[in-house]
Amino acid sequence: MASRILSAGVVVLHRVGDHYNYLLLRAYDYWDFPKGMVEPGESPFACAIREVTEETTITDLRFRWGRIYRETPPYNHGRKVARYYIAETQQIDIDLPVNPLLGHPEHSAYCWVNRQQAWTLLTPRVQAVLRWSDRIIERTCERRVTGGSGRRRRLPRSY
Repeated sequence: MASRILSAGVVVLHRVGDHYNYLLLRAYDYWDFPKGMVEPGESPFACAIREVTEETTITDLRFRWGRIYRETPPYNHGRKVARYYIAETQQIDIDLPVNPLLGHPEHSAYCWVNRQQAWTLLTPRVQAVLRWSDRIIERTCERRVTGGSGRRRRLPRSY
């Protein structure tokens, strides 16, 4: 059996008041987070950063949750797996530049959406990534709220 193709990308977040908005890109008839194929000799983390820059022009990613990632189950007839990291950006004005190999942008649209909107646009495979990123972000918010006291305050769902 041929080896699986690994793509890597980023759940890109932008803080708006007390919650995050998510960057989604549209390709064909589906929405996803920025991602692309890992090139030979390239680390998945480096690929994720490169793909975000190439697809959106975002250059100020802040990986405040470290290099933790979530991989999807195999898809595309079991040939492909996508790995996602989580990062925050201050850059909300983006471009969808022309891919020189294609002669047009890789994506037809982008949007910054809240968590609920993201859920309705994503496929079940990518919803699992959204759910995972929610847990990571929520844990960070809980640590910040408890301040190490162990006593938790309930946070609103729109962290």
